[in-house]
Amino acid sequence: MSKKMGSIYEVEGKVPLKTAIPLGLQHVMAMFVGNLTPLLIITGACGIVSGSDLQIALLQNAMLIAGVVTLIQLFTIGPVGARLPIVMGTSSGFIGVCRSISASMGGGIAAYGAVMAASFIGGLFETVLGFFLKPLRKFFPAVVTGTVVLSIGLSLIAVGIGSFAGGSGAADYGSLENLFVGFVVLGVILILKHGTKGITSVSSILFGIVVGYILVSVMALVLPTTFIDPATGDEVTKAWVLNWSKVIEAPWISIPKPVYFLKDSGGEILKFVFSPKAILPMLIMFVVTAVETVGDISGITEGGLDREATDKELSGGVMCDGLGSSLAAFFGVLPNTSFSQNVGLVAITKVVNLFALSMGAIFLILCGLFPKLAAIVSIMPQSVLGGAAVIMFSSIVVSGIQLVTKNPVTPRNVTIISVALGLGYGLGANPAALEKLPEFVSLIFGGSGIVPAAVVAIILNIILPKDEKDK
Repeated sequence: MSKKMGSIYEVEGKVPLKTAIPLGLQHVMAMFVGNLTPLLIITGACGIVSGSDLQIALLQNAMLIAGVVTLIQLFTIGPVGARLPIVMGTSSGFIGVCRSISASMGGGIAAYGAVMAASFIGGLFETVLGFFLKPLRKFFPAVVTGTVVLSIGLSLIAVGIGSFAGGSGAADYGSLENLFVGFVVLGVILILKHGTKGITSVSSILFGIVVGYILVSVMALVLPTTFIDPATGDEVTKAWVLNWSKVIEAPWISIPKPVYFLKDSGGEILKFVFSPKAILPMLIMFVVTAVETVGDISGITEGGLDREATDKELSGGVMCDGLGSSLAAFFGVLPNTSFSQNVGLVAITKVVNLFALSMGAIFLILCGLFPKLAAIVSIMPQSVLGGAAVIMFSSIVVSGIQLVTKNPVTPRNVTIISVALGLGYGLGANPAALEKLPEFVSLIFGGSGIVPAAVVAIILNIILPKDEKDK
C-alpha cells in the first residue's frame, strides 16, 4: 500500500478528497436509519402526527445535529471532544425512558417539550460528569471497559441479523429475497475487503451497499414487488423494494428551526416544559450513557488504534456527548451519543482518519439542509444495511475481547466478565425477567443489556479483592 494511502490509518493523516468522501459516506450509511428511528418512535408516542410538518422538521434537525456534533467530537472545542474517529447520532438508549415520560405527561406536544427540557438539563449534567471523569477513571480498567464493549457488540448482533432478514416487523421478514440481498452485500464486502487493495478495500462497506441498491433495483424489474400478507389479507410491498416516491416528494432545500419556532399541526408551539418527573429519570439515563460512551471510545481506540483510551479522550468524548445532547434538545432532537455501529466499522477497516470521517459529518449536515439528498439514503432496504451490519457489529465483540485480554486473564477478571455478561447482560437482553420490579428498573436495566452489564462489572471491580498479579 502506498504511503499516501497509508495516511487513512493515521488520525491526523492527510487524505485526498477523492479518498476521504467514500470513507466518510460509508459511516453515514451505517448509522443513517438508526439516527432517525428513535425520533420516529418518540414523536409517535407523544401523538405527533406521522408525516406532519413538525415531525419532518425534527427529522431534518436530527441529521443536521448529528453532523455538527460529530465535527465537534472529531476536532474538539476546547476540552470538549475526544479527537477520535467517533460518529455521533440520536441515541436509541433513551427510547424507554422517553416513552415513560410521554405517558406520565399525558402525551401531546407538551410531553415532547418535557422530554426536550429534561434532555437539555441531562446533557449539561453529563458534561459535568465528563469534566470529572479523570478521578473516576480508576473505576474503568480494561476489564470493565472491555466487558462494556463486549455487551455493546452482543446487543447489536441481534439488531444486525434482524436487518439482514428484512427488518423487524416487515411482513416478508426472513424471506428468501431478503436473505439473498443480505448475503450478496456481505459477500461483496468480504471479496473487496480481502481480495482487493486501496480504496475498494477500505471502502468495502460503501461499495457493498451500492451493489445492494443496484441489486434490488434489478430485482424490482424481474420479480413481483408486492404480495398478499397472510396475517391481514392486505397487499404489501416487499421490504427490499426501494421507495423512490419519498425521494420525488422530498423538497430540495429546507432551513432547520430550533424549538420555540416549531409548531404542531394544531399551531401549538414546541417549547421546553420543565418537570421533575421527566428530569430525574433522564439524569439517571445520562449517567448510564456516559458509561456506554466510555465503552465506545475504548472500542474505537482498541479496534482502530490498538491501544487504550487516554483520560483526556474519555473526558472530552463524554463532555461532547453531554453538550451535544443539550444542543440537540435546543433543536427538538433526542440526546446525541456516540454510535456503536460505527465503532464496528472502524474496527473492520482500521480507518481512523479524522478528515475522512468529517466528510460523513458534512454529508449529514447537507442532508439536514437538502431533504432530497437525505431521502436517497433513507430508502435503503434493511436487508442491504443488514449485509454490512452483521460483520460490523460482530467486530465490536472482537474489540471487547482484545480489551479484556489486554491484561493477564486472572480468576478475578474471569469472574467479573462472566458475572457481568451472564447476569447483567442476560437480564438486560431478557427484560421479561424484570417485569415484576418497579417500572424505572426495567426502563433502565431492560432492553439492550449494556447498562446492567456495565453496572455489574463496575461493582464487582470495586468489591472483589485483587489477585496477586493485579497488585
